[in-house]
Amino acid sequence: MVKKILKIIGILVLILLISAFAIPYFFKDQIKAKIQTVINEKVDAKVAFADADLSLFKNFPNANVTIEKLSIINKAPFEGDTLAAFEELNFKMSIKELLKDDNETMNIDGISSKNGLINIIFNKDGIGNYDIALKNKDKEQGKSKPFSLKIKEYSVENFKFKYYDEKSKVKMVLDSINHKGKGDFEASKLDLVTTTTTKVSLDMDKVNYMKNVAISLDAILGIDLNQSKYSFKENKAKINELPLEFDGFIQLVDAGQDYDLKLKTPTSSFKNFLGLVPAKYSSNLKEVKTSGDFTVVGFAKGLYSETSIPKFNIEIASNNAAFQYPNLPKSVRNIIIDTKIINETGVMKDTYVNLDKLSFQIDQDVFNAKATIKNISENAIVNAALKGTINLSNLTKAYPIKLEKPLTGILKADVTSEFDMESVEKSDYSNIKNAGTIDLTGFNYTDENGKTMKISRALMAFNPSRVNLQQFNATTGNSDMAINGILDNFYGFVFKNQELKGNFNLNSNQLAVNDFMTTETASKKETKPSEAMKIPAFLNCTLTAKANTVLYDNLILKDVSGKLIIKDQKATLENGKTNLFGGSIGFNGAVSTKEKTPIFNMDLGMNNVDIMQTFTQLDMMKKIAPIAGVINGKLNSKINVSGNLNEKEMTPDLNTLTGDLTGQLLSTTVNSSNSAMLTALDDKLGFVDLKKLNLNDLKASLTFIDGKVNVKPFDIKYQDIKATIGGTHGFDQVMNYNVKLDVPAKYLGTEINSLLAKLSPSDAKKFETIPINAMLTGNFQNPKVTTDVKQATTALVNNLVKQQKEKLINQGTNSLNSIISNATKPKSDTTKTDVKTDIKTKANDLLNGLFNNKKKKKEEPKKTE
Repeated sequence: MVKKILKIIGILVLILLISAFAIPYFFKDQIKAKIQTVINEKVDAKVAFADADLSLFKNFPNANVTIEKLSIINKAPFEGDTLAAFEELNFKMSIKELLKDDNETMNIDGISSKNGLINIIFNKDGIGNYDIALKNKDKEQGKSKPFSLKIKEYSVENFKFKYYDEKSKVKMVLDSINHKGKGDFEASKLDLVTTTTTKVSLDMDKVNYMKNVAISLDAILGIDLNQSKYSFKENKAKINELPLEFDGFIQLVDAGQDYDLKLKTPTSSFKNFLGLVPAKYSSNLKEVKTSGDFTVVGFAKGLYSETSIPKFNIEIASNNAAFQYPNLPKSVRNIIIDTKIINETGVMKDTYVNLDKLSFQIDQDVFNAKATIKNISENAIVNAALKGTINLSNLTKAYPIKLEKPLTGILKADVTSEFDMESVEKSDYSNIKNAGTIDLTGFNYTDENGKTMKISRALMAFNPSRVNLQQFNATTGNSDMAINGILDNFYGFVFKNQELKGNFNLNSNQLAVNDFMTTETASKKETKPSEAMKIPAFLNCTLTAKANTVLYDNLILKDVSGKLIIKDQKATLENGKTNLFGGSIGFNGAVSTKEKTPIFNMDLGMNNVDIMQTFTQLDMMKKIAPIAGVINGKLNSKINVSGNLNEKEMTPDLNTLTGDLTGQLLSTTVNSSNSAMLTALDDKLGFVDLKKLNLNDLKASLTFIDGKVNVKPFDIKYQDIKATIGGTHGFDQVMNYNVKLDVPAKYLGTEINSLLAKLSPSDAKKFETIPINAMLTGNFQNPKVTTDVKQATTALVNNLVKQQKEKLINQGTNSLNSIISNATKPKSDTTKTDVKTDIKTKANDLLNGLFNNKKKKKEEPKKTE
């Protein structure tokens, strides 16, 4: 009996398990339909989700409904903007809730989500994109269908909240939000226990006030749903490591939100101030010795509505404080902070900030600052003053700044400034009042790659219209520089993210370009990939430069001068000049890094440069014309070239080059033995000695595109032989050239000259020169040379014989073939006979055969029949 009962129980359990797995599949379509129905009835937006699933195990004994990849996209006037997106949204509820009819209330016990985005936007008309409820439809159909949030717990994981007001230009981002809460929402009054962590960034009118500031809050919120009132009870908040406590409430009213909040630091230790600094810059605070106090006290009270904000006053204060980190020799003393952020009217534009005093001392160096900022929300008015001295070497001795090597140098500042943001934006210098100087001397800095910058002095003078860089003397690596000039838009660059405009002069004894190139070094655990080099988008300046020597790659440029214009991520070179390769070079061009692949164009004018150096040290020239070591002498040339650059090394991508070159050779000699191509050609053309080739004043032009060079046909002369050369070769050195020669017949052997001597002058003139073609293929290292010398010689001999006799006797034919064979043998052929000996034997035999043989035939008596 017991066995039967156990068996029945086992079967029932199995059925229940199978049902638990199967039911979600039966209900899946129903769940999707219900979600779609609720959305369509409630929301005026484009809503989509990838899938919806039901699980009876995830929150057993409750059911769990999961909506995957849910997105809510706004309609007009925010067409296409994402209001919300959730990678995953989970609803916990009783199984019986899934079986209710449409007119029955559905209760949801819990909500959780992860990897989501909430994006709130207010346009210039004050309209928010979050108002997507179908209000008109609800009025037409009466009350909406019942829906209850019987929530006991909720949570969000890794959320981002974005807020932007187009009118006030306030932008806030809460990133990496992790938040959870527990409470009984069935009750009209409840305590909601919450924990929250996030990182806050805040910008107002392009000015950044906070960036990734860590904030945490553990709080019990007293909620009165009947009065829409939310009170802070027990709470612990932190801004970075600065502790804060809140007291008071926020209540939703018809006109907006009513605030009555107070905040304060629970302790007055100066460690509170150090806690404001992000942990990676402040090290371990527990061991820091401090004296003096630091407090934050404030309140916010009043109505937040479309026309008002709560009045508030936040006071940040410290008096005669000091701190010293363990294991560091210096302390920071006499710290005084007196700052207030105040609004006394409830009108946003009346908010102001008073930094009445900020002062500190390290050793004997004292630094003071004060400032006021008014009319923050509309056109901020700034009045500031800096005065004091900082020994930079003391910074790492008093504060745990992580540097590979410590800074050195003395910074002295005595500057006052008064301006408003609107004048800065419009560059209205009449409303900007600046005065004073900033002087930096003895500054040394070594970056993570080991490169050291030494600034002997940098002196900036401030005046109402601009910042004058009066002196900047520095060395780095093998480079030295002296710079002076004008910054026209310093405040627009600092406060408004505008372009940094300026005009500068640079003088240098030696500049090594490599000293200014950024490189990535391998860390102990991994290798960082090098990044593409970019011309900064914020630069809009002109640099007029002179340098006695510039080192670039393997080149040494002398007496370099020119103008460099940088704008819109493009550097334009004008009137560049340098002495190089024993001559001079002028250049104009541009480099642009605006697109993903950098591009360049360049016009070069080379005057009297050494051919060997030019075509050996410049890879581009080596590919265009591989003549180094073959032709010696000087070159005048004009080159127009454009193409892509390697985005990391900023060197030309040779396969993308497009352009043309015209050149003239001067005082040249030819060393054909250094060229496999010329050696092969010289061997095939026995009547030419290419070592004696004179290329002086030769002018040639060529074009190149897609890695292929096209040489336009040009003429050269060797003694009284005219040659026309043209064809193509690739940067891979594969060639296809044609050489057309007009060769006087006399160069083909004295035996042919003997034949010509038998002709009348008028007939001989017809055979004065013959055309010979040579084809050059293969590549420059392994050329293939073919000629039609044999065919041309055969044709010439045949034509000469026709002039003497209609037919050739067998003896004459054999002799002619012998002559042809001997005439066409290369110089290196050891079987080639001496020309004079050949003339005395074969030529005489041939001529005697041609004329005497017939005479003998005529003298023979006729045979009788």
